[in-house]
Amino acid sequence: MRSRRTRPQGLPEVNLVPMLDVLMTVLTFFIIISMTLTGQQIPNVSLPMGGDASEATEANPDAEPLVIGLTNQGQLMIDSQQVSSSEMTQLAQTYLAQHPEGTVILKADESLPYRDVLVVLRSLRDIGGDRVGMATQAP
Repeated sequence: MRSRRTRPQGLPEVNLVPMLDVLMTVLTFFIIISMTLTGQQIPNVSLPMGGDASEATEANPDAEPLVIGLTNQGQLMIDSQQVSSSEMTQLAQTYLAQHPEGTVILKADESLPYRDVLVVLRSLRDIGGDRVGMATQAP
């Protein structure tokens, strides 16, 4: 005669592993989607390939950075609108006055000669922009 093992009456067993797998998948999905939606896209700008990610500096999380685009035709763009050099300087001065710890990010097209990028960097330096970052795309 076989002996039958009976479990004591109590709470049923709950296997949490499948539920945690689903939660981690959903969390990963939302992280990836949120990362792709946060970057400002500037038309006609193809970013150069970046270097090592450890070289990047952490931006101030309190202030939204001012993103300036420099298209392959040498046009300056802020918030997807074309601006002149003097308008860009004025907007950057206003931004830096309102956000003393704010960061300015320059997204310059990779096909531009570096001297065109240098002109924009010098104008930002002249108005006191000491926290200017260059945007690159991941390799």
